[in-house]
Amino acid sequence: MPSSSNSAANERVLAAFFDYLKVEKGLARLSVNAYRTDLLQFAETLTKPLLKARRQDVREFLDRLLSNEVDGRSVARKLSALRHFYKYLLLDRMIDEDPTLNIETPKQWKVLPKALSREEATQVMKADRPLPDSRLAQAMWARDRAMMEILYAGGLRVSELVNLKLEDVKLDLGYALVHGKGDKDRIVPLGAPAIAAVTEYLAQARGALANNKRSPNVFIGRNARPLTRQRIWQLVQAAARATGRPASPHMLRHSAATHMVEAGADLRTVQTILGHADISTTQIYTHLAMDRLKAVHAQHHPRAKLRPRVAGGEKNEN
Repeated sequence: MPSSSNSAANERVLAAFFDYLKVEKGLARLSVNAYRTDLLQFAETLTKPLLKARRQDVREFLDRLLSNEVDGRSVARKLSALRHFYKYLLLDRMIDEDPTLNIETPKQWKVLPKALSREEATQVMKADRPLPDSRLAQAMWARDRAMMEILYAGGLRVSELVNLKLEDVKLDLGYALVHGKGDKDRIVPLGAPAIAAVTEYLAQARGALANNKRSPNVFIGRNARPLTRQRIWQLVQAAARATGRPASPHMLRHSAATHMVEAGADLRTVQTILGHADISTTQIYTHLAMDRLKAVHAQHHPRAKLRPRVAGGEKNEN
């Protein structure tokens, strides 16, 4: 998260850039707003001013977008906005080096992301930390454990978890109504461990966090403040320390899909649960499904275990 001093510095340089786009480039308001959205999103990932960003910062920003299922065209647009911004800064002599130089335009993500093993996922679900002694700390521990369960059980995106509403969680029926990308709603089954963790959190922990304040969100911070996506990333990383591997909300989402496919789930079902608009996105899991099919075939088909005849191996009795 950028500090207040970084934010002030960013506001000044961004204001100058937006004036340049409007006055010198003659861009329409909607186009300038698109630049603003992309540049502010990048700024939120930095712990330094935009003027001090380096190539590694840009690469990490793009990698995070791609690993969070942002399609290649959108990522390419954001990179284009960064290139125009830093070219402007370079020409205006506000920087000495362009951090977007020699960064290739990303193509649409088709690489299978990393997944946790089932054992590692179980460790993350436990949010295995020493149980805190204060009531508020215990409430946060229960909240974090419930969030890990929801992310893994339903394969939720981090933005979907942030925006999950109390009225959308139907624990008695075993599912949650999730508002996904493109304003598309889907029903996500939760499973017994997630239901138990969320039930405990709502009954015993959420009130302590809310402190008599109101919020429509299921998962909240102190005094019912909304949680940010960045904060949930930090909490997942903290819960994953017991595994010895770095983890993210998207890794839990991908792990859920991977483990379902490995256990025999068909891709259409996984597509529905994850909320993929196009089956082509889900098809990154095809090789897992094929491995499962081959294993089942080898175990159960009567001719799968027959050894092929070797040419010339049969005795000629004529």
